[in-house]
Amino acid sequence: MFRFANNHFLYFLFVLPVSIVLYILFNRMKKRNMRRFTSSMFFDILMPDRSPARQNLKFILFLFVLLLVIIALARPQFGSKLEEVKREGIEMIIALDVSRSMLAEDIKPNRLERAKQAIVNLVDRMQDDKIGMIVFAGDAYTQLPITTDYISAKIFLSTINTEIVSKQGTAIGYAIDLGVKSFTQDQEASKVIVVISDGENHEGDAVEAAERAKEKGIKIYTIGMGSSKGSPIPVPGRMGQNGFLKDKQGEVIISRMDPTMLRKIAATADGEFFRASTGNVGLNKLYSDLNNLNKSEIETKIYSEYEDQFHYFIALALLLLLLDLFILERKNPYLKKFSLFKTNDENA
Repeated sequence: MFRFANNHFLYFLFVLPVSIVLYILFNRMKKRNMRRFTSSMFFDILMPDRSPARQNLKFILFLFVLLLVIIALARPQFGSKLEEVKREGIEMIIALDVSRSMLAEDIKPNRLERAKQAIVNLVDRMQDDKIGMIVFAGDAYTQLPITTDYISAKIFLSTINTEIVSKQGTAIGYAIDLGVKSFTQDQEASKVIVVISDGENHEGDAVEAAERAKEKGIKIYTIGMGSSKGSPIPVPGRMGQNGFLKDKQGEVIISRMDPTMLRKIAATADGEFFRASTGNVGLNKLYSDLNNLNKSEIETKIYSEYEDQFHYFIALALLLLLLDLFILERKNPYLKKFSLFKTNDENA
């Protein structure tokens, strides 16, 4: 396992492109000043020891040294010991609706993107819990098996869009059944499914699925994305502009959040329903409720020991600095006397 112990030092990498720009501007200004006194064709005559190639080489060495020093300050480390540790937490499956109705913009920027932002905030607050992700529309699929790898969770979340499930619809029941199957066999761990949807259920009996989850001791919390007033569903046009999804009669479809269905699901599985808005998705209250659940020991494997590798970068930087000392910016007048390519007649 690789990591940077002081990764904030990596922000100094912006110095590299800035240095390149300044170096180019400095050379242009120097040439402009020299042209005030003589033509460029006389540069080599007036300054026979001038060597732009050597100056560029020294600057490149400087950039590499700077890069290596920044990396060394960030303290690159490799995990050297993988061990199994026990933590107290819960198991949570997030079932996220990715049907087209989640593109409605009654919650800004739209229902799906706002839900993803809220999930990222929730994951950032998790510590010892396990998380998994399911996406659903007309069908349901596992996007991320249950894990304690929060970085992977956020990476997988960033790839989610409405095209990830080809069959359209809102099969909340299928998502709940798949969530029930996705938990580990740990009987003592508290298990929770969080359904994030606009609630317009079309496939499967979601309430019956919630009853089956309750029988296995699984709580279901639901978050309603959208407003009761509703909003049209944007559809990208040929020229990039947005149109709106229409029915067979050519009327614009208005998607409304259905709190009734989501409330029934949550009540059936001893959970709670939260109504989302642009400013508040409800995950703060949800997180507070989750912290009150019984937490069981969860076994997971982590890297417990890390070895610093920065000294390799420091050593290479010192080597390049030493090389830089032997490279002069101007041609060496003593070395000019020697040439491996001169003939005997020329030497004579």
